[in-house]
Amino acid sequence: MHKVLEELEKIGIIPVIKIDDAKNAVPLARALLAGGIPCVEITFRTDQSAEAIKRIAKEVPDTLLGAGTVLTIEQVDRAVDSGAKFLVAPGFNPKVVSYCVQRGIPITPGCVTPSDMEQALEFDLEVVKFFPAEQAGGLEYIKAVSAPYPALKFMPTGGINAGNIAKYMTFDKILACGGSWMAGADLINKGEFDKITALSQEAVQCVLDARTKKGK
Repeated sequence: MHKVLEELEKIGIIPVIKIDDAKNAVPLARALLAGGIPCVEITFRTDQSAEAIKRIAKEVPDTLLGAGTVLTIEQVDRAVDSGAKFLVAPGFNPKVVSYCVQRGIPITPGCVTPSDMEQALEFDLEVVKFFPAEQAGGLEYIKAVSAPYPALKFMPTGGINAGNIAKYMTFDKILACGGSWMAGADLINKGEFDKITALSQEAVQCVLDARTKKGK
């Protein structure tokens, strides 16, 4: 497994963030880091995303930085040039995946069906995103559909929150969970970074508790 994915597995939780104003990127990353989450996925859902990634890469180097909602090769290049170390996509685009694999860029494409997962295996991927997790059937679906694919690990995202992350983290095929509840757009835009730190600490504790339970 790529060392970046190994680091994400150690962290266990990936904040999936939409940045409306790049000026909030650095204080956001610092707030997450203070709360015990040294990674962030900035989604390409606004025109501020590349600039936000660039600022975090420069000013908060201890943050493992990713780009999400990567839909095109052009976005791959922009994300990597800005400083992203891993990429996440909502679906499986063979052109984008192939481009990333050829260049050694960690890419986690969205896979829900067995056909998606078999495409991922054709590209020798070891981790896929499961999106939208809760709406697509949640953990029980992942357990069922993953059975024929023992080499795959999953990064469920969509509907994950403080109330259900623990159940996901007890399953050994979950690499990490993506979520935005600890740093929603309203909190970021209002500058409530102390609250983001507090929610991040709670999220980290949920992961730790689940892993402790899993180890018993």
